[in-house]
Amino acid sequence: MNQIPSAVAWTWLIVALPLAGFVVNGAFSFFAPNAKRAISAVGVGVLVAAFAVAVVVVRAVGAAPPEEPWILTYWSWMPAGSLQLDFALQVDQLSAVMLMVVTGVSAMIHIYSVGYMGEDPGYARYFAYLNLFVFFMLVLVLGANFPVMFVGWEGVGLCSYLLIGFWYEDKVNADAGKKAFIMNRIGDFGFLVAMFLIFQTTGSLDFREVFAAAPAIFEVGGATITLITLALFLGCTGKSAQIPLYTWLPDAMAGPTPVSALIHAATMVTAGVYLVARANVLFAMAPISSAVVAGVGALTALYAATIALKQWDIKKIIAYSTVSQLGYMFLGVGVGAYASGIFHLATHAFFKALMFLAAGSVIQTLHHAYHATGRHEDAQDLRNMGGLQRYLPWTAALMWVGGLANIGVPPLAGFFSKDDILARTFARGHEAPLFYLFWALGAVGALLTAFYMTRLMAYAFHGPNRTGEREREHLHEAPWVMTGPLVVLALGAVAAGAINLPAVLPGHEWLARWLEPVTFMGGLYLVEGQLGAATEWTLLALAAGIAAIGMIGAWQLLKPAVLKPAREAPAETGIQRVLLRKYYVDEIYDTLLVRPLAWLSDRVLWKTIDAFIIDGVAVNGVARVARLVGWVGSRLQTGQVGTYVVIFVLGTIVLLRALLRS
Repeated sequence: MNQIPSAVAWTWLIVALPLAGFVVNGAFSFFAPNAKRAISAVGVGVLVAAFAVAVVVVRAVGAAPPEEPWILTYWSWMPAGSLQLDFALQVDQLSAVMLMVVTGVSAMIHIYSVGYMGEDPGYARYFAYLNLFVFFMLVLVLGANFPVMFVGWEGVGLCSYLLIGFWYEDKVNADAGKKAFIMNRIGDFGFLVAMFLIFQTTGSLDFREVFAAAPAIFEVGGATITLITLALFLGCTGKSAQIPLYTWLPDAMAGPTPVSALIHAATMVTAGVYLVARANVLFAMAPISSAVVAGVGALTALYAATIALKQWDIKKIIAYSTVSQLGYMFLGVGVGAYASGIFHLATHAFFKALMFLAAGSVIQTLHHAYHATGRHEDAQDLRNMGGLQRYLPWTAALMWVGGLANIGVPPLAGFFSKDDILARTFARGHEAPLFYLFWALGAVGALLTAFYMTRLMAYAFHGPNRTGEREREHLHEAPWVMTGPLVVLALGAVAAGAINLPAVLPGHEWLARWLEPVTFMGGLYLVEGQLGAATEWTLLALAAGIAAIGMIGAWQLLKPAVLKPAREAPAETGIQRVLLRKYYVDEIYDTLLVRPLAWLSDRVLWKTIDAFIIDGVAVNGVARVARLVGWVGSRLQTGQVGTYVVIFVLGTIVLLRALLRS
């Protein structure tokens, strides 16, 4: 075991700081909800401090890269027979990357929230939940065994429920929170099943022991390892919003916009990708499961991109973009390019947080403009925007940076990370044509991404303004406490691609080499195709060309000048309506699953089994029989001695006769 550097021993503080922020701001929410300066100082300060400590820890990892993970054990958690579990944190190259992403991007979102949520009466409660969310995500990425990871896994699910339904007085928001919670419980059932199977087969749930024992215990492609990894991936589909458990994520837009940025960029939805990368040796030993991961990812990337083509809500377009980009991440880890998946996770955190927060600035200024003039319009509808570049130049420019990175325009970060995934997928096409199909789905998804992102930017920031004449007087940039974090995130969206430049460029895949101690065992079971320099340059050029075609096509086909405000817009028909209604998947789920389950719960479980059989027959029936027996007995209590004597004599005669017969 490598000697643990003294700086790494401070890892616990990274986790403890957000938890302390939750406790303090939770107390503020009860006893001093209007102490906003103190609330802001605590809520933001603990995240900035956590990021600073994370930098120290990651520098220590870089100075003495561990060949094996450093395990920091704090107490014995579950000593139960052969199950000996400690509450322990694991520090290695993968957790170091996640530490920087989670604490860095979350700190920017917390700073932004000071301006965005400053007027909200639930300000202290908001920051308490936000701090708690980051705490659980850090537990998830630092856990040294499956149960500790599962605590964080469930914790971010709880916090998503609290934050999505933050404005719970509105039923729509409360329902969105419940939907996220329930959909994730479906996936989490798979995680639990996987843990039971892992313990049954390996006798342990510690990452280090399970992964070391896997090659000797599991047969490559065997039924057990396939079942375990498919169960794990079921958990991933819920947490990371993949087909078929993706429908909660677009509805999560009901929460405050910074919450959307936190969920979509740095925390919850990346958990599934992280899990597959962490358990890479298990998935590499299960080629069928890996193909399922890649296939679901490729299909989700394309499917979500088609829905985004016709959405009008600016946040929902970005939300479906998140679902699509998560599909690319799963495509990467599914084909065995674990470093590529984590690379896209890191770059996506920057440009997606940037896009959500920039959209929040747009929504806030439109909301204030409509409130000032007394109009009731949807501040999130693209049709009520237009020409905002003239009024919000900083926001427009910064959101363009995020949008272009999301599209994959070189040399922005999203170009290199998305192309890396597609190139690795293409390289494995020599094994089976299926990988070429996955690459084609990803390429078409990239084309649609360029189209819908350009559509969003064109309708929101260019063309004539559709907010209204009086409202234009109230359009202005957000304060610098909100715009400042956008600048920092934009720098990340520009420069983060440098951490894993392809081999034909000077970067020589630094991140892939950094993660090699973690992904090494998984790589032993993969036959990765090698791309020649000419092929790699061709794929880079093709990726840039796809982005250009999508953007040019959007500029040519879309006409912002003729777009009408939402209240005047004609209803969509045909395929446009199908896309707007998201292929009616929610309606299908409601018809096939929700309503039958509600009927079963209401008519069978409640009214028949609970009310009639248990309450009516068992409980109330016994009570009625007891009451009847008591009533009969009470009739015998007349108070007349003669009656008692007659009954006594008759009873004696009956008893004597029975005895004589026997």
